[in-house]
Amino acid sequence: MQLLEPSVFAKTPGGSTSIGALLIDAGRLSADNAERILRVQKEQGKRFGDAAIELGLLTEDDIRFALSYQFDYPYLPAGDSSLSTELVAAYAPHSPTVEQLRALRSQLMLRWFDVEANNRCLAIVSPGSGEGRSFIAANLAIVFSQLGERTLLIDADLRQPRQHELFKLGNSQGLSGLLAGRNGEEAVVRLPSLRSLSVLPAGAVPPNPQELLGRPQFAEVLASLARDVDVVILDTPAAATCAEAQAIAVRAGAAVLLARKNVSSVTQLTTLTRHLQQAGATLVGSVLNDL
Repeated sequence: MQLLEPSVFAKTPGGSTSIGALLIDAGRLSADNAERILRVQKEQGKRFGDAAIELGLLTEDDIRFALSYQFDYPYLPAGDSSLSTELVAAYAPHSPTVEQLRALRSQLMLRWFDVEANNRCLAIVSPGSGEGRSFIAANLAIVFSQLGERTLLIDADLRQPRQHELFKLGNSQGLSGLLAGRNGEEAVVRLPSLRSLSVLPAGAVPPNPQELLGRPQFAEVLASLARDVDVVILDTPAAATCAEAQAIAVRAGAAVLLARKNVSSVTQLTTLTRHLQQAGATLVGSVLNDL
C-alpha cells in the first residue's frame, strides 16, 4: 500500500478537490510527480499549475481540465473516445464554435427558458437533410448542462436518428418504445462524463413515426420528462419531407429554425416558418449553421 501526502487530496476553500487530486484520479499525474510539484510550489511560493508546467510535468490543457472540474464545468480530455468528436462542446469548450453555442444559449435563456415563464422544451427544426440539426441539438444540450442546468436531449427523429451514434449509446430502447408502451423512462441515459446531461435515444425505428408523434401520449411523455429537468432539447427530422417535425415543435411549444449556409432553401425556410406560426409554435429565433 502506498501512502499519499494528505495535501495532495486537500480540499479547496469552496469544498472541491484540489488540482493535484483531480489530475491523479484522471490518470494525468502520478502521486510521485504531484509530490515534486508540491515541494516546488512550497519552496518558491508558486501556484500548483505554474510549478507543474515549469517542471514539465503538466500542460496547459491538463490545468484547464482540472479547473473545469473545480468550477463544475466538465469536458472530455483529448484522446477520450467515449463520445463522437462531433460533440465539440464536450471536447473543445474553448473553441470559437462553442463560444457561438454559448452565445446562442444566452439568447435562449433570455428569450425562452425564463424561470418565471416555466418554459422548458425547445425543438431544433430545419427544412432539409444535412443542415446540422443533430449537431446543434447535441452540442447545445451539452453547453446547457455545463451551465449547471439539468438538461435532457431527446432524439425525436424516428426516421434517421443520430443522437445514439453521437453519444455512443444503444438504441434498442428510446422514445419510440415509450410512445408504444414497450419501455419506460428507464430508457433515459445519464451521462456520467457530462454531469447534468441525460439523453433519450430515438429507439427502434418504427413503421409509423408520424402517427406515434401525433398521438396525445407524446405530449404526456414530454410533460412527464420535463418535470424533472430544467431544459429539454429535441432533435427532429427534416421538416420539408417529414410532417411530424411540425408536430414536435408544437408539442415542445417553441422551436429554433436552423439554416445551413449554401445548403438550405430560402423558399423552404419561408414555408416552414409560416407553417410553424400557423400551427401555434413559438419561433424563438433562427441560427445560420456554416459548419
